[in-house]
Amino acid sequence: MLTVEDLHVAYGGVQAVRGISLEVRTGEVAALLGANGAGKSSTLLAIVGSVKPAGGRVTFEGQDITGQPPEVLIRKGIAMIPEGARVFARQPVEQNLRLGAYILRDEAVYRQRLQRVYKLFPRLLERREQLAGTMSGGERQMLAIGRALMSGPRLLLIDEPSLGLSPILIEQVFDALVALNRQDGLAVLLVEQNMAQALEVAARAYVMQSGRIAIEGTAADLAASDEVRRAYLGM
Repeated sequence: MLTVEDLHVAYGGVQAVRGISLEVRTGEVAALLGANGAGKSSTLLAIVGSVKPAGGRVTFEGQDITGQPPEVLIRKGIAMIPEGARVFARQPVEQNLRLGAYILRDEAVYRQRLQRVYKLFPRLLERREQLAGTMSGGERQMLAIGRALMSGPRLLLIDEPSLGLSPILIEQVFDALVALNRQDGLAVLLVEQNMAQALEVAARAYVMQSGRIAIEGTAADLAASDEVRRAYLGM
């Protein structure tokens, strides 16, 4: 579905991503893991065209999308949720969701997607008239995911969804991602520092270190690896 080949990202003279390759298959959750500064977020930003790759190729469903901007990729079926659960703070919850569906022209489809989001995150239905900026961090993360879903993506890229959340809210967010994958067939590329949590929901994983892929394999194999457990999972 998504293929990244020999991707390079540089800021000035500093290389953040050094020739990595990865893939996300149709209907699977893949995880891109690593410590802060490993190059994970830069990889996502290059995939969605928010930063221009210094080299390499990105394809989606067989089509070259290298360097194409986010607004083009949304129409192709790719949505990204950046780190920090960014929402329109001065707009109510439901208006945030409507803004996520700006490419839609069919009101009936909009209503169907809205109800799907409210079913997935009942808290958003309860808070639908509340200003997004007054919500808790967990609620804002739910809203960010819901807003991305309103565009009807087939591939969701999500950057550090557990950042700053309590363990209970982390479980709720990850449970929602699993439900979207299993029930709707949504493919997910999950970027996380919380490796143990990510390996529980992913089918395959890539571990980044200093801009390169250090380890890759099935999530089960990585979780069972003594090397990974010692070096990356703190066990």
